[in-house]
Amino acid sequence: MDSRIPLLRIEDCNEAPTDAGGDYVLYWMTGFRRVAFNFSLERAVEWARELDKPLVVLEALRCDYPWASDRLHRFVLDGMAANARRLNETPVTYYAYIEGRRGDGRGLLEALAARASVVVTDDYPAFFLPRMLAAAAARVPVTLEKVDSNGLLPLRAAERVFETAYSFRRFLQKNLPEHFSQVPRPDPLQGAALRRPEALPAEIVARWPNSASALRADPQPSLGQLPIDHDVPATELVGGEAAATAALQRFLNQRLAGYAEERNHPDESATSGLSPYLHFGHISSHQIFAELMEKEDWDTDRLAGEASGKRSGWWGVGESAEALLDQLVTWRELGFNMSARRADYDRYQTLPDWAQKTLAEHAGDRRPHVYTLEELEGAATHDRIWNAAQTELLREGRLHNYMRMLWGKKILEWSPTPQDALRVMVELNNKYALDGRDPNSYSGIFWCLGRYDRPWGPERPIFGKIRYMSSENTARKLRLSAYLERYAAP
Repeated sequence: MDSRIPLLRIEDCNEAPTDAGGDYVLYWMTGFRRVAFNFSLERAVEWARELDKPLVVLEALRCDYPWASDRLHRFVLDGMAANARRLNETPVTYYAYIEGRRGDGRGLLEALAARASVVVTDDYPAFFLPRMLAAAAARVPVTLEKVDSNGLLPLRAAERVFETAYSFRRFLQKNLPEHFSQVPRPDPLQGAALRRPEALPAEIVARWPNSASALRADPQPSLGQLPIDHDVPATELVGGEAAATAALQRFLNQRLAGYAEERNHPDESATSGLSPYLHFGHISSHQIFAELMEKEDWDTDRLAGEASGKRSGWWGVGESAEALLDQLVTWRELGFNMSARRADYDRYQTLPDWAQKTLAEHAGDRRPHVYTLEELEGAATHDRIWNAAQTELLREGRLHNYMRMLWGKKILEWSPTPQDALRVMVELNNKYALDGRDPNSYSGIFWCLGRYDRPWGPERPIFGKIRYMSSENTARKLRLSAYLERYAAP
C-alpha cells in the first residue's frame, strides 16, 4: 500500500496476514491519545480507505498499571472524554473502555482483533507499553503495525545511543532537515470519506462496555470504586487534546517572549507547562513545532549551514524559541533515543562508566543527612528549598524544570547509596509527576547521576566527579521567594 507516512515510522509487530474479509480496521490508541498530528491514526485511516472498511478506535484504561492513582487516571480520562467528543461527529467508532477491576479488560483486544482486517497501534518506547505490545503481537491474528509519532526525528533514524546532548544535537543538525517535510496531518480525518461502521458485536460490548457516550455526558466519572491509589489526588490541571492546545497558545502568547531569560526562575512561571500533555500523547511535538515556527515566521532557509552542536543559533529564530526547541527537540528526543535503543534505559548500569566509577569510589562517604523514603516523600527534610520542590510535586504533579535538578542532586546527597537515590527518585517522580514514567523524565533523573554529562571538578564527597548543586547556590542564583511562600510546609 502506498503511504505518505515515512516507512521509518512503520514497523510490523508480527507476521500475521491482513484479512480483507474483516469487518473494520482497528486503531489501538495507547501512547498517542489524540486525534491531531497523529501518524498512527493517519496510518489507520490509510488502511481503512485502502480496504474500504470502517475504522474503530480503541482507547482503553487499565487499572493495574504501575503507580495507578486518581491523579494519573483523572488526567487520562480527561483525554478520553475529549476524544469521545471530538470523534462523535466523525464516521469513526470510538471505543472507550475503562477497566473496573484488575484483569477485567483481558481479552478485549484479541476479541476486537479477531473481527479486524488489520490493527494499527502506537510505537511508544517506555514504561510498560513495549512489553504490553510484545505480548499482544503474539495473540493478534492479523497484521499488527506499530507507528512512531513520538518526535520530529523518527526513532529508527538514529542507529546508536547518543551519550551527550552535544553529539545528539550535531546529529540532529545534520539529519533532521530531511524530515521537516514529513509531518503528520493536523486532522487525519478531514476529507477521509470513511465508510460508516455497523454496530460492534453485541457480545463484545456486553462483556467490555463502551464508555464513550458516558464520557461525553460526564467527562469526570467517579474514581472511588476503582482499585487504584486514592492517596495521590487529582490535580487541577485538566488533561486532553483541547486543554493541551489551549496551554500551548497561552505559552506562545504570554510566556514565550521571556522564556530564555526567566524559565529558570521559579517565581516567574515562565515554563511551557506542556510536558504532561506530551507524556500522555495529548499533544504532538509536531504541533508545538508548527505553531512555534509559524509565530517566528520561520522557513528552512534560516537554518545555519554548519552542524556545530551548539545549543542556539542553528534554527535561526529568536533566543526564546531557540531555547524551547533545544528542550523540545534535543533533550526530549535524546531520552527517546535511549529508551528506544536500550530496554534497560531505567537501570543504574546504563550510567556512563566514569559516573559509576566515581560514585562507587565515594559510596562509603559519610552523609551529613540520611532520609528515608517516607521522610523525603513527605517533604520532611531540614532544607526549606528542597521541601518546597517536593511539596510542588505532591500538590501539583509537577516539578519546576530547574528545581527538578536540585531535587535529584539532594536526594543523591541524602541517600545511603547512589542506587538507593535512583530508586527514590524514580518512585517519587513516577508516583506523583504527571509527566513521569516518560523517556524525558528518566533523562532528568539519570542526569542527576551523570548521564549525558561529563566529569566535573573539584572532586567532592559523595558526588565524586558528578556535577554538584546546592540549595545555597540555588538561593543566590534564582528568584524563588514567592515559590517558597507558595509551597511552604503546612
